[in-house]
Amino acid sequence: MGLRESMRGCRRRGGAGALRAAVGVVLLGFSLAQPPSPQPSCPAGVIPQGVTQPEYQNNPELDTGVGFMADLVQSFLNTVQPNPFPKDLFLKLTKDFDQVQSDPDILKAILHYQVGFLVCAAIGVVYIVLVPLIGFFLACCRCCGNCGGKMYQEQTSGIHCHRRTLYWCAFITTVVILAGNICMFRSNEALKVSVDHSAVELNNTLDNLHTYLTAVPQQIDSVVNESYRTTETVTQNLNAIGLQLGAEIQRGFRGHLDPALNSVSVMAQETINTNELLNELNSSLAQLQSSMNLMKANVSAVKNRINQTITRSDCVGCENLQPELQKLTLDLSITMPSLSKFQSAVDEVIKADLKSVAQQGEDYFNSIPQRVTNETKDTVQSAKQQLEDIKRQISQVTNDIPVSALINVSDSLVQLQQDIGKVTPEVERAEHIRWAVCIVLCCVVLLVVVCNILGLLLGPLGLRPKADPMERSCTANCGGTFLMMGAGFSFLFSWLFMVFVLVLFLLGGNTFTLVCKPWNNGELLKFIDTPGLIPGFELGPMLGLKTNLTLTDIYSNCKKDRPLWSTLRLYELIDLEDLLNVSKYTEEIQQQFENTNINLSTITLLSPEVQDQLSSFSAVAKDIDFTTATQQINNISNINLNTTADKLDQFADAQNGQIQTELRDEARDLRQIQTNIETTIIPQLEKLNSTVKGLRSIGENANGTVGEVLDKVGAAQDFLNTNTTGIVKAESREFLDCQMGYFVAYADWANLTITQQVGRCRPVAGAVDSAEIIICSRMVESLNAFWFSLGWCLIFFIPGIIFSIKLAKYYRRMDRSDAYDNHMVMNHIPRAHMKPY
Repeated sequence: MGLRESMRGCRRRGGAGALRAAVGVVLLGFSLAQPPSPQPSCPAGVIPQGVTQPEYQNNPELDTGVGFMADLVQSFLNTVQPNPFPKDLFLKLTKDFDQVQSDPDILKAILHYQVGFLVCAAIGVVYIVLVPLIGFFLACCRCCGNCGGKMYQEQTSGIHCHRRTLYWCAFITTVVILAGNICMFRSNEALKVSVDHSAVELNNTLDNLHTYLTAVPQQIDSVVNESYRTTETVTQNLNAIGLQLGAEIQRGFRGHLDPALNSVSVMAQETINTNELLNELNSSLAQLQSSMNLMKANVSAVKNRINQTITRSDCVGCENLQPELQKLTLDLSITMPSLSKFQSAVDEVIKADLKSVAQQGEDYFNSIPQRVTNETKDTVQSAKQQLEDIKRQISQVTNDIPVSALINVSDSLVQLQQDIGKVTPEVERAEHIRWAVCIVLCCVVLLVVVCNILGLLLGPLGLRPKADPMERSCTANCGGTFLMMGAGFSFLFSWLFMVFVLVLFLLGGNTFTLVCKPWNNGELLKFIDTPGLIPGFELGPMLGLKTNLTLTDIYSNCKKDRPLWSTLRLYELIDLEDLLNVSKYTEEIQQQFENTNINLSTITLLSPEVQDQLSSFSAVAKDIDFTTATQQINNISNINLNTTADKLDQFADAQNGQIQTELRDEARDLRQIQTNIETTIIPQLEKLNSTVKGLRSIGENANGTVGEVLDKVGAAQDFLNTNTTGIVKAESREFLDCQMGYFVAYADWANLTITQQVGRCRPVAGAVDSAEIIICSRMVESLNAFWFSLGWCLIFFIPGIIFSIKLAKYYRRMDRSDAYDNHMVMNHIPRAHMKPY
């Protein structure tokens, strides 16, 4: 019995679990049939990146090795020319040069401005004139035995002190000249390096300018192209308005519509399951009734046989088996409640085809994107046309910005680079000649220094202080000769070199004071900015600006690496706020969307007839009572013929003969019938019981299930009837705002990019600075350092000549002797003689 009850419990649980599993499968399949969750209502577009800034080559930098004498030379030139830049004087010269030549006031002003250079030039001319004259007269004088030309040296007490003084003066002068000569070599080499590298550095500078001028139109094009990408993104979204806007409308419906459709689908499946259970109940009852009739007949037959056996006279005590015999009278009837009304209600619900109702709702839901596409077809077409107009209007920025002027300048730079390439060989050849000439000058000065050094070395080495001047050594005499050679070379070349110094001084000095110095402090640009200086050169009117634009302003802004927008004051040409005013372009599109009505026809999820049928199903299912049938099933399940068979066996043991055999046979037949009950009828009863439990569960839950369906469907129906238009309007507005957001983001990015990133003009200021470094800080500084060093040497040639000539007499061998001993000079006095009378 325990085993049978366990089997019955498992099968009952299995029947209920099968029902829940079937419903779960239906829900899972329905959820998998739903479209995937839509994308965010306004997906973020690709964030535009800042415009790419070009890479430039390194600009030349100040070289301390080249400008090692810059401070000294500039200090000298500032002393020579302390006057400020003559702006007014240059303006008069540029207005009418021919009239200036006849205007004494202007000539006087020029001379007054150049008075420092004129004084220095006058000194140079005096040097050029006097040095050869003095040298000529000195040579003539010495040839006549005067001016130290007589090879006689008076020996005095201070001769050694005089010699040492002259020696150290000549030594210091020679060292100073040597220092100047070293500076000559360095500045000459620095000038050569500067000129040799100037072509490459100028080309690099022009390459930077060319790169910059090429990059500016590209950056402007990138801003405009980004507007094309923005409009293309919006166009693609408009083309997919059904999927995007429709998906958002579906999302607004899904929260109410999905639960209703799911509940209808579940109800449809549950109705089908109920119908299957009813059919299964009828089939089980019929099969069970057949089995029980057969069993009842078998039991009756065995009962009759037992009755015949125990009524025989030779059966001892068999009357005691009468109670057991009464137990074989079995009640095998199962009384089911009337299910005709319930079956009719189920059939009515099945005829209503709730699955079709749910599918119609799902089809309505899935058709929303296509409905949106159809309803907005004309509006989308008009909006796309407006987007094309937006692209054309934004592209006008390239026409407003003077890009063509930049292209012309770029072409000019290319031509300039070609010209530089053509003249570079000639410049290098001329520079080589200049370098060779300057090397010769340096070597001549070095020759004077070498002669002086040899004289200063050999003279003291071969000199014996107490030796007779006529007997001085060859070494000392050679030292004196070298000193005279140094003086002679100085006389011979110094005046010629001074001509060279004078020319370079006037050229390099005026270049520094009139070009490099005002270039460095900004006065030159301010002078060029003077109105009327260059006829027709006014940047403001040339660019169409309302205010004047100066080169100084451009250089100052480019030095700070500011963009072209503020450097050229393009805000006076272009109203960027108006150009990038999104509402100006999108107002018409917004108005068109406002006027577009997306009509989504309402749908009736459940008709009143279907709702009545569900209510009837719920009412009938609730009234079905399976209590009696369940009790009868349990009673039949509890039948046990084995107990009666056991009693028969006990009585058979007390009998003999035929009675015993018959009782044992009858007990065996009862056990066989019990086995058939357990193998055939009990499974059929369990199956019937499971079906009854399923129907009873449906009946008990029918009211709640149907009520839930009707509540959800009613709520969804009310939501659709009252909120469909509002959801469509709200989602349409959000979709439009999303598309307009792309333009707002682009407008903000474009405004920031154009005003802060496009055309950062540091390369322009770098080109000006590079030219100033190449021309002034290197070439002019090196040239000025060379003539300054050479002039330095020539100036010290004068004391060098004096000290060399005077010192040479202390080392050269004299023709006449002059003795000096014990601080007394002994001269020969002729002895007196008496004349004879």
